[in-house]
Amino acid sequence: MRHLDEYRDAGLAKSLLGAISRVADRCERPVTIMEICGSHTQALGRFGIRKLLPRKIRLISGPGCPVCVTSVQDVDVSLFLARLPGVIFTTFGDMLRVPGTGDESLQKLRAAGADIRVVASPLEAVALAERHADREVLFMGIGFETTTPAVAAAIMAARERGIGNLSLFSAHKSVPPAIDALLSDPLLQVDGFLCPGHVSTIIGAEAYRSIPDAGRAAVITGFEPVDILSGILMILEQCRDERYSVEIQYRRGVHREGNRKARQIMMEVFEETDGSWRGLGDIPKSGLALREAYGDFDAHRRFVIPPFDSVEPPGCACGDILRGIRAPDGCPLFGTVCTPQNPVGPCMVSSEGSCSASFRYHE
Repeated sequence: MRHLDEYRDAGLAKSLLGAISRVADRCERPVTIMEICGSHTQALGRFGIRKLLPRKIRLISGPGCPVCVTSVQDVDVSLFLARLPGVIFTTFGDMLRVPGTGDESLQKLRAAGADIRVVASPLEAVALAERHADREVLFMGIGFETTTPAVAAAIMAARERGIGNLSLFSAHKSVPPAIDALLSDPLLQVDGFLCPGHVSTIIGAEAYRSIPDAGRAAVITGFEPVDILSGILMILEQCRDERYSVEIQYRRGVHREGNRKARQIMMEVFEETDGSWRGLGDIPKSGLALREAYGDFDAHRRFVIPPFDSVEPPGCACGDILRGIRAPDGCPLFGTVCTPQNPVGPCMVSSEGSCSASFRYHE
């Protein structure tokens, strides 16, 4: 298949591994690289890349899974909204299994009779609201800059059609402020970042300018073995030469300026606000809330939402794992109490979660 077979070429991958080993040998110390993309996390496990690299290179996972970084408080808010009488609650599939305080989840609420529906697109929520004009349809929006433009377009479409029974609970987040938080974390020592390919198609390369400014390497990569190995090699070369920049390996998908039209749609509907991240806490200007012009669709304005004393699951290390300061197998619950069939934390729920990938691919 075009744009696939050549990026899975075994000979090319072997050649890249050889080049990586040679450059790593010239580095004075071990190199730690963090990926900030759930698709990269899954690909690293699926293709066994960690096991192929020289010992001098350490790969760690960061907050690249949107479901995983959703705070317990936001999960608790979603549970409150889903319990409201007459509400059809909609969201993406992985959110249903994420536990809130006290091990409650949307999946358990649905089993108990709540009208909770999985949608593949926010436009499905718009269509539901049109078909059920006598009920309130709520959509929980999660995800980074990749999914937010589509949600913005759906809200714009709902306003154009005069739909008055649709509301959005926005748990959307922006990646660059989280990277800035990681760069300032004294417990995290990272030499380079594999930047997210999908997000970068929207925001472009300059959004990661703070990484080289902080003396770290940054490379935007695709998701196939040759993509990732090429990205690792590019990071090592930056570290070796101490010339730090934001490079694009994934040129077939990412332009330096990103997708201006998608950003325009996103920022017409949303504005920056403080965001709450699991593991990273509150990060200024990392959340996305509906602008005043679209306030009629804001669930926070339409419903009286009480404060919650939200609590992380006892013993769960997802927060530290998302910060990159602990590996999945460093969690005392990993693979015993917490499994994909019975997840305690969100990193084991989502297929893009680092715990799920580590468990599935025996990393």
